[in-house]
Amino acid sequence: MNRIDRLHAILTHLQSKKRVTAQELADRFNISLRTVYRDVKALDESGVPVIGEAGSGYSIMEGYRLPPVMFNQEEANALLLGGKLAEKMTDASVQKYFEAALFKIKAVLRTTDKENLDQLTENIAVLRTRPSADEISDQHLSALQKAIIDKRAIFIRYQSNNKDEITERVVEPIGLWYYSQFWHLIGWCRLRNGYRDFRVSRIQRLQVKDEQFNNTAHPSLNTYIESIVHNSAELQEAVIRIDREVARYIRESKYFYGFVREEEDGDCVRMHFMTSSLNYFGRWLLMFTNSIQVESPGELKTLIHNFIGELREQYQC
Repeated sequence: MNRIDRLHAILTHLQSKKRVTAQELADRFNISLRTVYRDVKALDESGVPVIGEAGSGYSIMEGYRLPPVMFNQEEANALLLGGKLAEKMTDASVQKYFEAALFKIKAVLRTTDKENLDQLTENIAVLRTRPSADEISDQHLSALQKAIIDKRAIFIRYQSNNKDEITERVVEPIGLWYYSQFWHLIGWCRLRNGYRDFRVSRIQRLQVKDEQFNNTAHPSLNTYIESIVHNSAELQEAVIRIDREVARYIRESKYFYGFVREEEDGDCVRMHFMTSSLNYFGRWLLMFTNSIQVESPGELKTLIHNFIGELREQYQC
């Protein structure tokens, strides 16, 4: 990246956040701190009102804005991919805003780039197995994002795993987490007096309350996720050996079953998993028949042996 392009990119970065440290700029653009100081000084001398605070970072004077941002073709293509994913992995409340944003992006593209983007749109598709009608989330994601930003408590009418149990709760939301093909709301539940994981698709009704809560009393979403991932008290390790040829076909699906790591072992691959349900994990392994061998734990071997006995009894002639 030449210096002119870097100066423009630094200005865009400064406008994207309330405050940016010199080290953050150095890390992003792979330059030294001395170069950062020179570039910021050059921006200031060119008339850009950069405010520098010792020990805090840089910011742009309130009210200063760049002219409409111009996207190159690669940036526009990347945003199109994001739009395709948003279409399949969010709800209508987010999709309509993303669609509006894409129209604004197209408005500032050159004519040739607009034509290329329209052509690319027809050649990119995202396939996602859609949940059944009763599992499709309502239009809650946009409201939840707003509640998280404003630090406002929410009222929800929630349908739990047990289809007959519906509860009403007041929750202090700390973040949204996408895993296992669904969006999940993480928040402090006042009914249960603890942090809970609510699948957004099971929220039947949502109301954002006027009441604000103290966000500093809660961990960040990343801290919460790390505590869940690293808390292996309720997880069990399972180790299997699987034929190398078969292993090629489960490169993606293995992550849904707690995959941790793997190593080569002759004509096989040894895979390590951490699972909360050996029963569930064992039933998944059945589909690979004699292509897998369970190394541990012994309980998993016993479960699979029992499953095979049940199948034999079910289908015996």
